[in-house]
Amino acid sequence: SCQVQPFLPQWLAEPRRVQKRIRDNLCPVRDVPGIHPRLLKKLQMNGIDSFFPVQAEVIPAILQSAAHGFLLGRGGFRPKDICVSAPTGSGKTLAFVIPIVQVLLDRVVCHVRALVVLPTKELAQQVSKVFNVYTDGTGLKVVLITGQKSFAKEQEMLVQKKVTGYCSLADIVVATPGRLTDHINQTPGFSLAQLRFLIVDEADRMIDDMHQNCLNQIVRAAFQGENHSGSNKLFQRTKPGPLTAASSCSPQIPLQKLLFSATLTQDPEKLQQLDLFQPRLFTSVYSEKNRDGTETEQNTNNKYTLPEGLSQCYVPCDLNSKPLILLYFMLKMKFTRVLCFTNSREASHRLFLLVQAFGGVTVAEFSSRLTPNERKRTMKEFEQGKIQLLISTDATARGIDVKGVNYVINYDAPQFIRTYIHRVGRTARAGETGVAFSLVLRIQERRFLRMLRDAGIQDIQKHPVKGNSLKPLVQQYEGALCKLEKTVK
Repeated sequence: SCQVQPFLPQWLAEPRRVQKRIRDNLCPVRDVPGIHPRLLKKLQMNGIDSFFPVQAEVIPAILQSAAHGFLLGRGGFRPKDICVSAPTGSGKTLAFVIPIVQVLLDRVVCHVRALVVLPTKELAQQVSKVFNVYTDGTGLKVVLITGQKSFAKEQEMLVQKKVTGYCSLADIVVATPGRLTDHINQTPGFSLAQLRFLIVDEADRMIDDMHQNCLNQIVRAAFQGENHSGSNKLFQRTKPGPLTAASSCSPQIPLQKLLFSATLTQDPEKLQQLDLFQPRLFTSVYSEKNRDGTETEQNTNNKYTLPEGLSQCYVPCDLNSKPLILLYFMLKMKFTRVLCFTNSREASHRLFLLVQAFGGVTVAEFSSRLTPNERKRTMKEFEQGKIQLLISTDATARGIDVKGVNYVINYDAPQFIRTYIHRVGRTARAGETGVAFSLVLRIQERRFLRMLRDAGIQDIQKHPVKGNSLKPLVQQYEGALCKLEKTVK
């Protein structure tokens, strides 16, 4: 069949390939060139003695692009933007935290120089935690703005008013889009005019959703220059254009964009919106060792890479047997540490109540119904093994690093390939193994398999569960249903 190949810009067509086999390709921290001794010490204190492949490639790339300090004057070159597409759990966060902290170590005056934008509060918290570990003792200030504190409190954390004007209290800001836009528009003295790094994590989601507007606002704010506040004209930034005699005489701080995602869109038009400058793309692929020791690149046209230790199965079933299959896995097959996904908050809650009414399984739900503190507690108990089954929605679980998930169960089959990739990527992280089961209604089966096949995912096994094995559960299950109806009423 003749397929029309979309025209890809060269940087998408010829990316820098990163080894995907995490365990076989660890790189000792000391072998990555140019990392500051102070950070090497921190990494060791945190038990990190080798980098994952994606970190070993991306860290030096970012450091090099900042090798000439912040200001690029005459004849300076502007750093290229960087895109990283690597599987869930391959260590993307550290890949930007280390180089950014290092580049900022020598800063004299505090200004917002790095801004990390993430789609959810949990992710933002997770990332700011990592930044705090590596900035500890350096004098660099990290501020988290996600709307968990009051707006006024966040304003106090960001800027301070002095007789001479406003001064920034943050070097690195980690934020969710809504709250960030509010500060750009409403916080006097909050300035992005000195912004050097814009990191967009889970980039595809940030481009897809309504967040595109947020990204535009950040860039606008970054290029506003400072002349409107009457302060120094020297550092005013102009939108990058051709070099002219006039533009080369005032030094400029470049704004470099770093995009990270497990499912970075391959759609050039979408990426066009981000207005990237000579971008470099890092992406991970398998390379298979042949018997004679040479390596062959495997089907590099696969859009998505999955963690290597992941086994995938699907269970054909009908609507009524779904809850029974889940209970069978938990009680008869004795699955532990299971993360189970439904397609909505309501479905999640109902399934939670049902399993609870059935009894015998320590179960919790994880959705936007819970307060951030309840979510934290639930997550902790799951990681400690006190909860064996965690029922969750997609929004809540995206990008979250849950320790020790043995099984992911798609209770509702995901409708989009990206959702599938992100869900199953909650297990088999950082080189561990894990299993993903998808419960697929017979009417969905063809579409589901075609969706995976189109994404180049072939290794999914059919795993039927026989009716006979479910029979012993039926009576107790019907009892639980009655109980549930009463509670709901």
